[in-house]
Amino acid sequence: MPRPRFNRILLKLSGEALMGEGQFGIDPDAAAGLAQEIAEAREGHELCLVVGGGNIFRGLAAAAKGFDRTTADYMGMLATVMNALALQNALERIGVDTRVQSAIPMDTVSEPYIRRRAIRHMEKGRIVIFAAGTGNPYFTTDTAAALRAAEMSCDALFKGTSVDGIYDADPKKKRDATRYEALSFQQVLADDLRVMDASAVALCRDNDIPIVVFNIRQQGNLARVLSGEGTATIVQNEE
Repeated sequence: MPRPRFNRILLKLSGEALMGEGQFGIDPDAAAGLAQEIAEAREGHELCLVVGGGNIFRGLAAAAKGFDRTTADYMGMLATVMNALALQNALERIGVDTRVQSAIPMDTVSEPYIRRRAIRHMEKGRIVIFAAGTGNPYFTTDTAAALRAAEMSCDALFKGTSVDGIYDADPKKKRDATRYEALSFQQVLADDLRVMDASAVALCRDNDIPIVVFNIRQQGNLARVLSGEGTATIVQNEE
């Protein structure tokens, strides 16, 4: 059964998508490839993005090693700003109008997050990249993505990962893991499937925003999935 085609979409990417073959940081070739995928897929859609910062700094991991949690989370937010600027640069090099809005004000490098301005940018065909999470510690970029999707009145949240959907076990560790075609929010929460953190899933559930999980690393897959084709798992409220 084909998935519905959505118009206004928030795309959530992990920071690792910018690493390429490396183990850390930003690979310009990976950023350029990702930008090309987004540019080719955006036709007919209003698009906004949230990028994680795990390729540079993970606040939760640092807190586990002795960092003050609040300080570590702010450092992680700053890492997402670096990734947003890298992606903006890659997109604009191929002619895609882009705006970065940061939840932590830093006027010399980005716009402040202003909801109405972000919506206007998308209506004009610009891609908006939301940086610095929610601007608050103790919230992940998954939660920031769900929050921005709700604020932007998005039709769906698309999460690009390194696997082609949601499985009943880690497909990288268990070869016979089964992929789900569709799931309810309740099943994701009850079975603790770790698609996104629980607060993000609950926020999408309460605002009736479907989550589509797909493989962003497969060339051309973003365009296929945005058009309602390709391989992915959709999480949505039960009829």
